[in-house]
Amino acid sequence: MYYLVYGLLFLLSLLPLRALYIVSDLISFLLFRVFGYRRKVIEGNLAIAFPEKKIAERKAIARKFHRNFTDSFIETIKCLSVSKSFYDKHCKTDFSIFDELAKENISCQMHACHQFNWEWINLHWSIHMKQPLAVVYMPISSKPVDKLFYKLREKYGTVLMPATNIKRAFVAWAKKTHCLALVADQKPASPGASYWLFFFNTPTAFVSGPEKNAILKKCPVVFGRAFKTGRGKYDTSLTLACKDASLLKRGELTLLYRDYIEDAIRQQPEMYLWSHKRFKYEWEDEYSHLWIDTKAVF
Repeated sequence: MYYLVYGLLFLLSLLPLRALYIVSDLISFLLFRVFGYRRKVIEGNLAIAFPEKKIAERKAIARKFHRNFTDSFIETIKCLSVSKSFYDKHCKTDFSIFDELAKENISCQMHACHQFNWEWINLHWSIHMKQPLAVVYMPISSKPVDKLFYKLREKYGTVLMPATNIKRAFVAWAKKTHCLALVADQKPASPGASYWLFFFNTPTAFVSGPEKNAILKKCPVVFGRAFKTGRGKYDTSLTLACKDASLLKRGELTLLYRDYIEDAIRQQPEMYLWSHKRFKYEWEDEYSHLWIDTKAVF
């Protein structure tokens, strides 16, 4: 099954991008306009995040998101047949922060978020970074698809660590210089073991692991976000959040991260993955000891 899926997608990847984007437009129309894929989730998320916007404005964001969503899938297929030089034509990043840390032989963490197109950006970074890029990922339930994405993501040296067994996977890298990349806006598995803070003015659970791990390692933390400058064109921005996470107060790193990604999302809301349930958990008084925001919850 894997070789069948790979073969069909590889043949599709040989089409020029302009032709693949026509395919993307067709898929977007069928997926969202005809079948209404996750329509309630997308509309609900946008209503929570942007209550000040008119319904027509939120629908316009949703339509742009639909295109970005299917473009991301089509662009990922294109990765099967392109060379390294392809990514420099479509992605731009100033790697000076990572270069300085590599020069000092210092391991770091990088906190990113669910923005498009993370597959291109991962490969672009793994080509240029001087330290190994270790990415925590969630295995896909379909084994053929998971194998395909695994091989694709690691093709230029990215080290993949399954979130389902991260402690065991990280052992080999504990004493080696690396950059551990985390999608830190992942919905937590348990609201009772998370940090709680305002996200788009809504009490929201955030995973606490990225901050706690950075504090334990006493390492620098770099924030990363993406901006789309044209169809198939991405600029990624990197910011050194701190040189030693252990010097920050409890929750401070997570709050800095929240501010960083919320600003990026407000600038280009159609770039964020609104189809996942970011606001699934509701605030309960029993979580009061987990509240880290500087503003009171109520």
